[in-house]
Amino acid sequence: MLTKDSPTDCLKTMLQSGRLTLSEPLGSYKPQELEEEVLAWWRQNAVYEKAKQLGVGKQKFYFLDGPPYVTNIPHVGTAWNKILKDAILRYKRMAGFDVHDKPGYDCHGLPIEVRVEETLKIQTKREIETKMGVEKFIEKCKEFARTYERYQTEIFRRLGVWMDWSRPYLTYLDEYIESVWWTIKKAHEKGLLERGYRVVHWCPRCETALAGYEITDEYRTVRDPSIYVKFPVEGRENEYLLIWTTTPWTLPANMAIIVHPDYDYVRAQVGGEVYILASACCDRALHHVPHKILAVFKGRELEGLRYQHPLLEEVPTQQKFRNHHRVLLSSEYVTLEVGTGCVHSAPGHGEEDYEVGTRYSLPVFAPVDSTGKFTEEGGKYAGKYVKGANHEIIEDLRSRGLLFREETVDHRYPHCWRCKTPLLLRATDQWFVKVTRLKDDLIAESEGVTWIPEWAGSRRFRDWLEGIRDWVISRQRYWGVPLPIWICERCSKWSVVGSRKELKQRAISLPKKLELHKPWVDFVELRCKCGGTMRRVPDVVDVWVDSGVAPWASIGYPRDDGALKRLWPVDLVLEGHDQTRGWFYSMLGAGMVSLGHCPYRAVLVHGHTLDEEGRRMSKSLGNFVAPEDVITKYGADALRLYQLKCTVWEDFCFKRSEVESAFSSLNIVWNTFSFGGTYMGLDKFDPSGWTLEGVAPHLKLEDRWILSELQSLISKVSEAMERYLVHEALRTIEDFLLNDVSRWYIKLIRRRVWIEPEDPEKLSAYATLYEVLKTSLLLLAPFVPFVAEAIYQRFVRKLDPTAPESVHLCSWPKVEKRWIDERLKKDMEVARDALGAVIQARNRAKLKLRWPTKTVIIVPINEDAERSLRRFSGLLKQQANCSELIIEEPCVELELPPSFVQGEGSYCRVYVDRRRTPDLMAAAWAREAVRRIQLMRKELDLRVDKYVGVVIATRDQRAARLLGEFSDYIAGEVRARQIAIAPKEEAKTLIGALSKRFEVEGEPFEVYIVEAS
Repeated sequence: MLTKDSPTDCLKTMLQSGRLTLSEPLGSYKPQELEEEVLAWWRQNAVYEKAKQLGVGKQKFYFLDGPPYVTNIPHVGTAWNKILKDAILRYKRMAGFDVHDKPGYDCHGLPIEVRVEETLKIQTKREIETKMGVEKFIEKCKEFARTYERYQTEIFRRLGVWMDWSRPYLTYLDEYIESVWWTIKKAHEKGLLERGYRVVHWCPRCETALAGYEITDEYRTVRDPSIYVKFPVEGRENEYLLIWTTTPWTLPANMAIIVHPDYDYVRAQVGGEVYILASACCDRALHHVPHKILAVFKGRELEGLRYQHPLLEEVPTQQKFRNHHRVLLSSEYVTLEVGTGCVHSAPGHGEEDYEVGTRYSLPVFAPVDSTGKFTEEGGKYAGKYVKGANHEIIEDLRSRGLLFREETVDHRYPHCWRCKTPLLLRATDQWFVKVTRLKDDLIAESEGVTWIPEWAGSRRFRDWLEGIRDWVISRQRYWGVPLPIWICERCSKWSVVGSRKELKQRAISLPKKLELHKPWVDFVELRCKCGGTMRRVPDVVDVWVDSGVAPWASIGYPRDDGALKRLWPVDLVLEGHDQTRGWFYSMLGAGMVSLGHCPYRAVLVHGHTLDEEGRRMSKSLGNFVAPEDVITKYGADALRLYQLKCTVWEDFCFKRSEVESAFSSLNIVWNTFSFGGTYMGLDKFDPSGWTLEGVAPHLKLEDRWILSELQSLISKVSEAMERYLVHEALRTIEDFLLNDVSRWYIKLIRRRVWIEPEDPEKLSAYATLYEVLKTSLLLLAPFVPFVAEAIYQRFVRKLDPTAPESVHLCSWPKVEKRWIDERLKKDMEVARDALGAVIQARNRAKLKLRWPTKTVIIVPINEDAERSLRRFSGLLKQQANCSELIIEEPCVELELPPSFVQGEGSYCRVYVDRRRTPDLMAAAWAREAVRRIQLMRKELDLRVDKYVGVVIATRDQRAARLLGEFSDYIAGEVRARQIAIAPKEEAKTLIGALSKRFEVEGEPFEVYIVEAS
């Protein structure tokens, strides 16, 4: 387990002595050490608290954190969720908003109960009461929630997530429970809270109801019986209604058979028996057995046809329902895709069966108890687990000659989302909120929300709202918000309590310990108006109500309405796409029930993180990747960079190789800033003394181009972040830093940083580079906060001590239009395209870019491209590494000797001369020597300002003579005080020298270098 911020012993010592600093030289990128330093420095200097203070009194940004369950350690998918939130919140703080960023944890419900049961080796719900008692069980659940809340917080902190961890909202606290009670009382006051029988998904292991949205993602493929059953038609010998079912255990509860009024049905004779079924189902249902159609008629003609229950003797209770055993009509729930078109209906064990049965006033017969076993009303099958009774029921049908055909079928079947037990549909007495009455308002309110992506709201969420059913809010468990309903034992009237204060005012007496959890709240009795005693119903509240009230419960409403007035409504919620039918829906429903409108303005939907094979991460599958596993090797910022570049709303397969690639990108960024910091530090460059305005007359084309590109970057990134397109923003920044700055602009100005310190060319390059790097760093800060902070302290603050204390205390950059030059942007695009074509031609000629060539010819495609190329001819000549650059007229056809190799770009054709003269060979050798010596300097770990002595040894006098002509060039490039191109023997004068042998085009050289005194 991670310790708080995991500072090393060294860092602890520095913290205690007050000597911790982040202004050391950049050096090499070591993320683990660097991130621990930054975490400790943030804490020591209260940087998060200072960042929060900057927005006080400014425009509010109410972000609501979707509370994760405190049941497990987070995996990298959970990390993605929190990292996305953190990037947006950091951006909003820098953009000047007063950001509300309280995190939350979902602490109630089955997820924790099941984990605690596993810990205590509890097998059934009843053992909670009989083995240990409810009070002890609740305390264990509370302890479990607190432990994992602290653990998850430590991991999120280590990821660099800045939220108000000192005061998260926890759904098990009494003040939060009061908000749930208030909401339920609001539903009651509006006439939306009702009690009644409902067919619900029921877990026989957890012995509680589950809502429909709790099982939508927990369907598993199972193998069940597939049987066709003959229901004898009353008064007709050897004539049967033929039905099909995959749940034989529901046949003891059968009440009716449903047909479609408008479908064609037949009486089909097979041998000496006649079967009634849909015409379109004959071949499939009768298994292609030869049959004779005796009559064809519409389903409505079957309405009221009576039949004998096939298990009348086995289930004697069915005798009292004989008058109900008849054919009913439904145009909604009968299809021809499977079965026979005659649907067996058990209103006690089917949602659609219940609806049709209610229309026809059928009894709701459900002879199954809370553990999934048949009750005494189940007759012969009493005491048997329903699915275990399937075989016996089938055999009883067979023995009575009522089993037409038996098969098996593989199909998707709902399971409990926590204990994975197959669910049953079962009619039970429940409390529910009539959200169906608000359907039109729910849809209208959802249309006013900004959804990212748009289709998540207009299609997925809209479709869910179109099919909503009433919200069953009661659960038959222990660890949850107690349902605040008290029922009178004398008159049966019920009352809803909306707060702790109301409870105390109405209580007959109070226990010594009044906590709003079971079992303590169950000791509180109220006095009814009739004089009777009111006792609380035993149920707890659906945990989705807990999370649904978070928009106001997390800020203390209704106990304190100040925060609601200041913050309302929520500006952004951000969770996975599965929450369209979960949290996003429960908040909308709860908001409409209690406050009359949607509680949030914008929803950002993110995808799921899968393993490399596209499977969900799970410890049982062995594909679980914890954030710590990644951080230990690559650092938190590499994980952040990788995940934040992924398209927000799409699922993605987590790959360690991609984290490694992100680490490499951060290393390039680090080295880019190291380049600027090193040379500016050596020359004691003062950015406050040499501003862009001051050096403006000396700015070169490449300077003005990169400054223009910088403004474009600010604009694109700001626009993307305002639209919450985090991935687009970060990809844009990375491309700019890696390609425009590191691989291009620095390449263009490298020679300028080696000239005299006071030269205007150097100072203008420094001023430009400083502005570009500093601004890029501010844009980068929300995404990779550790790297950004470390570089800021070592680069910006070291050069400009008056800069804000932290990069995260800086303001978000604004576009400066005076630097925008669209023509220059286009010209540079053409020039880079031409250079790309040159590299293409060189590759075809097997001629490295470091090797000079005599002539490069460029043929533009039009006059506009020609103008761009001529504007950048000097730069092109230098970067193409040629002695002569020729820009021809547009589209001219050339006849060139075979030594010229062609390359193609979007704006031009180029031709590179691959012939090598002695002078070109010498220049190539010189460049190769420089490259080797620079690598040797790194091996000796020499700072850039250190001088060396160099001897380049070769046996070939001609090579030595040619190379000698470039000795000044080599010395300048590698910072050599002495340089000799000489026989090997002269190298002996360099005592303790590092030596390397290399070969260029078959010509051997030996290089000796040593640090000069």
